[in-house]
Amino acid sequence: MSENWNLPNILTGLRIVMVPFFIWVLVAGGPLGEDSLVLRWVAFALFAVAIYTDKLDGDIARARGLVTSFGKIADPIADKLLTGAAFVVLSLLGELWWWVTALILIREWGITLMRLLVLKYGVMPASKGGKLKTVLQAGALLALLAPLGAVVGDWWLYVGFTLMAAALAVTLVTGVDYVVKAVQLRRSARAGEPSRD
Repeated sequence: MSENWNLPNILTGLRIVMVPFFIWVLVAGGPLGEDSLVLRWVAFALFAVAIYTDKLDGDIARARGLVTSFGKIADPIADKLLTGAAFVVLSLLGELWWWVTALILIREWGITLMRLLVLKYGVMPASKGGKLKTVLQAGALLALLAPLGAVVGDWWLYVGFTLMAAALAVTLVTGVDYVVKAVQLRRSARAGEPSRD
């Protein structure tokens, strides 16, 4: 049996498979209103389950020694697909400013590409700031996806937007930090190369 065929990687694959279903339900529900409450709750539940598998697959992989090269690549891609879909659809529905989505997605995919490009010099593990960024993005998206405004009032939206502002700030700051670390990694790797003279 291939080492890639294990529970953490299956959970990662499941997260990728859930993305189109999440998108379909969220789009089908349309802008948040009384008529879309059921579909919005379904979209919220799909996102919550999918984002939880991100934590679960990582915990299982580390606890059971099932970390694989495939998982290291597929896991962040699955995360970016899921959160990226949520950001884009919320903006399409007019519930999140496009500039917020654009800044976050440019940072997310840009850093992912950069991490792949510097693999020849070494692996850049997720930083504590990067993990905080993921938690804040997930919390902000869950708050904006949950149709609680219809139940508890508009103050719930302010909770979501406050979390989103924090997520945006940490996303941008950690993006700069990753670029600095990538430059340092490249310089240190090149400094260790034998002279070609």
